[in-house]
Amino acid sequence: MEEKLVREFFERYQDFFRQGLKDEADMEQVASSYATAFIAASPAGVNVGQNDEQLKQVMRQGFERYRQIGTKDMALRGVRINPIDEHHCLAHVAWTATYDRGTAPDVCIDFDVHYLMQQLDDEPKIFGWVSGDEQALLRQQGIL
Repeated sequence: MEEKLVREFFERYQDFFRQGLKDEADMEQVASSYATAFIAASPAGVNVGQNDEQLKQVMRQGFERYRQIGTKDMALRGVRINPIDEHHCLAHVAWTATYDRGTAPDVCIDFDVHYLMQQLDDEPKIFGWVSGDEQALLRQQGIL
């Protein structure tokens, strides 16, 4: 899998996320970023899911939560991949989230997420990700 293709994928994903922050996301497009099934791992545990209506509902709720806590932007800082085979890679993706703090200055938080990617036919798909403790990071930065 080519790094250029994976970078372009995450550039589109960034656009979908930004649309979600404006409550303008096309949930079909967002869901099209994911494989039929996926895993998610963080310090909160490991979860598995299906790319179905429940995923779209969870994503809608996630965007709403981000808006509630003042998230105003999600910017892609970088993508680096470790190929696994011709159809799979591990994508290390660096993000910067910007939070509106009202009368206080905005807060920008850098973080990384590691995505398991698969490309079988056309576009790459996310079939898993590993992230840090987002809630602890948000509390540490005074967002929560």
